[in-house]
Amino acid sequence: MSGLAYQIVEELKQRILSGAISPGAKLPTEYSLVEEFGVSRTVVREAVSQLQAAGLVETFQGRGSYVLELPERTSGLREVRSHRDVLELMDFRIGVESEAAGLAASRRTAHQLKGIERALDDFRRVGDDPARSVEADFSFHLKVAVASGNRFYSDLINDLGPMMIMLPRTRLNPVYQMDDPDHLTRVVHEHENIHAAIARSDPEAARAATRVHLSNTRRRLTNG
Repeated sequence: MSGLAYQIVEELKQRILSGAISPGAKLPTEYSLVEEFGVSRTVVREAVSQLQAAGLVETFQGRGSYVLELPERTSGLREVRSHRDVLELMDFRIGVESEAAGLAASRRTAHQLKGIERALDDFRRVGDDPARSVEADFSFHLKVAVASGNRFYSDLINDLGPMMIMLPRTRLNPVYQMDDPDHLTRVVHEHENIHAAIARSDPEAARAATRVHLSNTRRRLTNG
């Protein structure tokens, strides 16, 4: 598979797995994908063929390609019930996402960087809406993982899903409420530091910024 086709596959795959394109929905037309990604029809057809091979879409002659129902997730997040579980999940994310950000700084494409920027803008705009801020927060982390160029990072973050953001906010224990009015401002600033490091292609700074962001989240959970 060509590099251009791979980029389209990863982008459409994230849209499908995140629910942006829901099961039963039709993929964008070949023409619209050519326009969006600035590639040839051959590259688009190669990408759609790969999505079909992966069991994500089914193509019908003369009708286009449609998203298939996704299998149920099997990640261990259902077992995250205690305060200790949440902290251990944060430890896990610190290791995985810091390295993904470092790779993103080395490998990201201009298109992927735009995706990270859009996710950051969305988070700034909807941050005071709890439900929408969870999706925007998750989208930012997912876009960084996609930009790593390694599908295992993006697949893992997709498997965790928005629950990895929601967990610290949906328990009855007051430590999870995070209702400090300055919290959003701090998180936006931390996201901006990650984005800036990736934008200037600085892997070590991207790793450090991600580690600081997630470590700060863990510390807020630990200190209440």
